[in-house]
Amino acid sequence: MAPVDAHNEPDSSEGRTATVKRIGIIGVGEIGRAIVDGLCDGVEEPPEIHLSPRGARTTAELAERYENVHVCPDNQEVVNRSGIVVIAVRPQDRSEALAGLRVDGDTVVVNVMAGVANDDLRGTLATDAPLVRAIPLPAIRERRSITVTCPSHPEVDALFERLGGSLPVTDEADLNVFSALTATLTTHYRYLATLTEWATSQGIAADDADRYVRGLFQSVGRALGDGSRSLHTLAADHETPNGINERVRTAWFDPANSAALRRTLDDLLRDLG
Repeated sequence: MAPVDAHNEPDSSEGRTATVKRIGIIGVGEIGRAIVDGLCDGVEEPPEIHLSPRGARTTAELAERYENVHVCPDNQEVVNRSGIVVIAVRPQDRSEALAGLRVDGDTVVVNVMAGVANDDLRGTLATDAPLVRAIPLPAIRERRSITVTCPSHPEVDALFERLGGSLPVTDEADLNVFSALTATLTTHYRYLATLTEWATSQGIAADDADRYVRGLFQSVGRALGDGSRSLHTLAADHETPNGINERVRTAWFDPANSAALRRTLDDLLRDLG
């Protein structure tokens, strides 16, 4: 699909009365792409989406795949054509990417840059537009991930409800707690990789170890969908007194390791604040 013609701008009143139907994304990396996939893949009436031109290969691929997705010639055009604008550039690139950008007060800006406070972004944009921080995760492409937002905004919350659910909080300090939790994701993957490496060292074929560990923990993921049982209850339900699960848990995840994890999260939270 060809890029949007910069001189063929839609009527401003139309763009502002149907903001949920016009979404812009500045910075189309992993999260930006996941938002597009989640809003469009298999959806009968997806919203109109406008993408910044940076990352030409990814944006061109998305525009080719979804006819409701358009690539704009520059970031200002993304803003002009959108009622909700998602800022998803890398934090260290925000000054360059957002320099000179004009954002009207009736545009809603969604800040998904890790560690960048709304006040910081407002200073960069010099706008009185509503700003909402959010922590979308890659699983939004499958519409299976809860997104924390701050502060609550009806259009932004509705957007993330379409992507798996929204969890509004009133204070950015609370949002930073959730942000710290997301920092544990790759630790979980590395834990699983360590299990497969250990099994391989014991003579199990690498492909077999990988397949088994993936299946084992996919079942754990399904159990997490049972909200009627607390996490402590789920652990107890999978453990026999004096059994092998209890043996590994108490030997490896002992009080010292638990305290070390809490200290790491405390340190990260201080940095995020």
